Amino acid sequence: MRYTRFIALGDSMTEGMSDETVKGKYRGWADRVADVLAKGDPNFTYLNLAIRGKLLKQVVEDQIPNALKFIEGKQTLVSFHAGANDVLRPNYKPEISLPEYERGIKQLTDSGATVIVFTVVDKVEGKGKTAALWHQRFSAFNENVRMVAGKYPTILFEARKAEFLNDRRFLAFDRLHMNSEGHRRLANAVLEGLGYEFDLNWRMPLPEAKEKNKVLKFFINIAWVGIFLLPWIWRRIRGKSSGDGRSCKYAQPTRWCDR
Repeated sequence: MRYTRFIALGDSMTEGMSDETVKGKYRGWADRVADVLAKGDPNFTYLNLAIRGKLLKQVVEDQIPNALKFIEGKQTLVSFHAGANDVLRPNYKPEISLPEYERGIKQLTDSGATVIVFTVVDKVEGKGKTAALWHQRFSAFNENVRMVAGKYPTILFEARKAEFLNDRRFLAFDRLHMNSEGHRRLANAVLEGLGYEFDLNWRMPLPEAKEKNKVLKFFINIAWVGIFLLPWIWRRIRGKSSGDGRSCKYAQPTRWCDR
């Protein structure tokens, strides 16, 4: 299949945080995929409706209706990656979120588009209650994604086929978003799955990490708490999101060769 349009939906991961910036915007894995899909097709267009911090309900109710306006059958590729922000919330209610996920996928597949969905890495470095809770919630989320992917005509990208991406060296300093190398590898995983040109080395794990100096590790952890964790907690207390007041990167079909 040669796709003539790509529409990316979701949250910060699909917006591209924390990849390199181009003209003031994060690049991200979806832009990198669009780079390859656009090769040889001057009429190829791309939309990226993703906004950081958005919850599943917001993606389904705000982004999907906009996407439906621009879908032109199977040659329109739509990526849907949402729900992780819900899972991270203390008041997460899977009985509400999981059916919401299926509702969104049904709307997209009913439109005739080619839809890709993703499971997520459900293991984190370390042990203890936090790591156990993360695994419990995200493994259940992944099972729902697999169930939905089996029920509707979608292309499923499995995180468990690349669990080495759990390596913290593929994450930005905030320990939540992928860095440039993480985005590059995910883009190549998607391109391989779609049958497009890709870089073979995306599957290669990094060399074994060297143990960090304990003092340095302590100060890095202190910096992370002050720069990222406390502001995140403060936003949750106030009911705010990092995406409040932000608009998406590409709200209209953008001729990618002309950008």
